[in-house]
Amino acid sequence: MALRKNKIPNVYTALNRVRLVRGGKDYFDTLLQMIREAKQTLHLQTYIFDDKGETGMMVAEALKEAARRKVTVYLVVDGYASQGLLDEFVLDLEKNGIHFRFFEPVFRSKTFYFGRRMHHKVVVADAKYALVGGVNIADRYNDLPGHPAWLDFAVHVEGETAKHLCELCRKVWSRYTRQRRTAACGENPVFHIPRGEQSEVRIRRNDWVHRKNEISRTYMDMLRNAESKVTILCSYFLPGKQIRRQMVRAIKRGVSIRVIASGNSDVLVAKLAERWLYDWLLRNGIELYEYQETVLHGKIATCDDKWMTAGSFNINKISAYASIELNLDVRNPAFAKQVREELESIIADKCIRITQEDHTRTRNVFKQFSRWLSYQFIRVGFFLFTFYFKQKG
Repeated sequence: MALRKNKIPNVYTALNRVRLVRGGKDYFDTLLQMIREAKQTLHLQTYIFDDKGETGMMVAEALKEAARRKVTVYLVVDGYASQGLLDEFVLDLEKNGIHFRFFEPVFRSKTFYFGRRMHHKVVVADAKYALVGGVNIADRYNDLPGHPAWLDFAVHVEGETAKHLCELCRKVWSRYTRQRRTAACGENPVFHIPRGEQSEVRIRRNDWVHRKNEISRTYMDMLRNAESKVTILCSYFLPGKQIRRQMVRAIKRGVSIRVIASGNSDVLVAKLAERWLYDWLLRNGIELYEYQETVLHGKIATCDDKWMTAGSFNINKISAYASIELNLDVRNPAFAKQVREELESIIADKCIRITQEDHTRTRNVFKQFSRWLSYQFIRVGFFLFTFYFKQKG
């Protein structure tokens, strides 16, 4: 398929090698290796960058060292979630040669943003290697002594997709204009990936302002076309009517659907809202599990041992309409099977199953009211408070 120069494709490209990366030590070891080995350009874009802990300082030092090696380093953080960054910390980054900016902080843009979030998490090194997932730069996402990381995942990709992700990062840096020049992503890099190690990968984005709802369509397609089994791990699982409708249709076709939710959420109102939906999930024959070890923060799903998706997208209206989200879809049976087996291991070792009987025992009129109220708040109120207030043409 012919593409305009610098156009980011939403179709599968074949020349890629992928690896599943679990959050915590695996993720940050991979991230630091990418930073250490970068030779020309490095893009890091994240929702949360916490400068108060060990992890944030470790990543910052690695970025500064890369800049001292003459690597061109771009760091973009969300203006709402990372607004606590100290001015001194930002100035030190810039003093050491890092190109830094916030993504449209609340009440800062001339176009008057009301809190639209850059929620994606992506790292690209030399337009050859990329890391896409749900992991932020903060201690709670890392494995530290006595404090295991929140459960999360990412996909490391080498190949064509990394080049296209570099172009996407350039666009985000320049706010989809040409006002800020960035280092080019290279011309036609050569990738040596044996045929047996290749995976088809496509970039999927949700950005309602720019009319992108690709990740939402990925989940719709997954449920619509599933033949036997869909497994979804999601940190804030509040599917809208369209996805719920496809879940019911899949169940009626004989598809097994398993949902792994968090047993210990960092956002109480979100957990209460999820539990309001448990009745619907269980009534429609969906297997439901709650992860027990730490907070579940991942966003990953697999279908029929054929393909999978992973990234920053939560199945709820905030991710669908109020945030910029990024996922990778991977079409590779061996890789999809590996992901499914990883999720099954989590179910077996770290989860409890929620049955209708179990859920009924936890209900009373006060709990049900608080769950219903939380669901309405998440569905309407919180959505409005984080919405992009004024669209661009």
